[in-house]
Amino acid sequence: MIRRLIVSYVALVGVALAAFTVPVAFTLTSQLRGDTEESVLREATTMALLLGDGDAPAREALARMAGAYADETPGTVEVAAADGRSAMPPLPLTARPHDAAFGDALEHGRTTVDWGSRFVWGHELVITVPAYARGEVTGGAEGDDDGGAAESGDGDGDREGSTGAAAGGTTGGTGEAAGETGEGVGGTVEADDGDDGGQAVGSAGPADRIVGAVRVRYATADLTDRLWRIWGFRAILAVGVLAVAAGLGAIVARLLTKPLRQLNDMASRFGDGDLTARSPVTGPQETRTLARTLNQGAERLDTLVASQRIFVADASHQLRTPLTALRLSLDNVADGVDDEFVREDVEQATAEVVRMSRLVSGLLVLARAEAKVSAPEPLALRELVEERLKVWRPAADERGVTIVLTGDADDRARVLAGAGNLDQVLDNVLSNALEVSPDRGTITVRVETGGPEEAVLEVLDQGPGMSAAEQARAFDRFWRGQGLTGRSGSGLGLAIVKQLVTDDGGTVTLRDAPGGGLCVRIGLRTVGDGARWISPRPGAPRSGG
Repeated sequence: MIRRLIVSYVALVGVALAAFTVPVAFTLTSQLRGDTEESVLREATTMALLLGDGDAPAREALARMAGAYADETPGTVEVAAADGRSAMPPLPLTARPHDAAFGDALEHGRTTVDWGSRFVWGHELVITVPAYARGEVTGGAEGDDDGGAAESGDGDGDREGSTGAAAGGTTGGTGEAAGETGEGVGGTVEADDGDDGGQAVGSAGPADRIVGAVRVRYATADLTDRLWRIWGFRAILAVGVLAVAAGLGAIVARLLTKPLRQLNDMASRFGDGDLTARSPVTGPQETRTLARTLNQGAERLDTLVASQRIFVADASHQLRTPLTALRLSLDNVADGVDDEFVREDVEQATAEVVRMSRLVSGLLVLARAEAKVSAPEPLALRELVEERLKVWRPAADERGVTIVLTGDADDRARVLAGAGNLDQVLDNVLSNALEVSPDRGTITVRVETGGPEEAVLEVLDQGPGMSAAEQARAFDRFWRGQGLTGRSGSGLGLAIVKQLVTDDGGTVTLRDAPGGGLCVRIGLRTVGDGARWISPRPGAPRSGG
């Protein structure tokens, strides 16, 4: 859930960034393209005006302007005669005077702009501008109001003046163009003359005479660098913002889901049998209400179960005394009766009293095991097993049953178990195995290392075993199988074993033993070398039945 919240938060931030930054980046890119095109077109138009003057001073000014343009930008200037095949000294002839752009400029007077690509731009920007005869574009030489012919001397003077003005204006324009194009990438300028009329930059009438065309080739490498800076800066900024958003989203998501995680922890502990588990009442109103409801339900359930356990424990404890007294009375009756039939009835009653005493003892042990879980302590497994086998071997020898201890676990193997829990587990398992084993049979107790954090204790008998259905129900309380233990047991022995082993963090399973019989496998947690060692103390056999 936390991951989904973080992804959703980052996705929303990403959409917001894209909505704001991408249009701005496109706007800046369009503005960069438009400013560059306007600057180059202005320079090409200025050169076309100088070319249209047609005299030597204008040509020299055009040559100086082209040289300055080539020096200040990575571009060149080329000029050709009106026929499109001859040069106009001192400028060189263009290398490709017959392409379509020159044809449109010389024949139709069209100004063409070619960025070299439909996507952003290509390697260079090419602008071709036609040049018109200066006198014709400006309306010719000066004349009087009656429409008389202009004087040649005045016309020459006017032409020289206009040429000088154009040269001066061109010099200024070059400086401005160089400054403006310096922001982008340098370019190339080419100029050609032409004979055909057409549309020039600015306004020109249909009678204007085209004397050439100017082409500017403007390399776009610097523009591409600026484009990468525009987009790269925003991309890096977006990545940084998304990283910060992911961090903040993780913090916010954990804060939002903390009440849910606390409820989940409480439910997990409750499912494991810890009825004292409670959830803190924190978070939004909805989670607080849910926490209060769960806590109240857990409190009621804990109270009910505790009352039940107390009742079972008290009843079991109180029943032990009258049952003991009843057994003693039956023993006294059996000693004072000579009638064989009466003695048999007394013995049957005594057997039932013994079975009831075992049942009450088992209930008391189980109630105490469920009521309080003792803290596991490190115990020497093999030594504890050997001590319990010493206690049970005399009972086994009476029936000719052999108890064998095997396994690769040494005396250093230590396991975690509550005080007295493992003794009780072994007593119950060995009691069941001894009861179902045939005379002169063998009970195998195997102690092995199941892994780096587990030790395995297995008890194998040669009895009738259990079916798969019986193995599935064997740990239920008061369930008794069809074997020998089913006739005399209380049905609580394996339930007590599972409760004690589970309390210590272990596992217990049943399976068929090789060659017949039943194998009880108990997995126990092991401890490291730094744990405190506790030696087991022997005691009398204890069994829940």
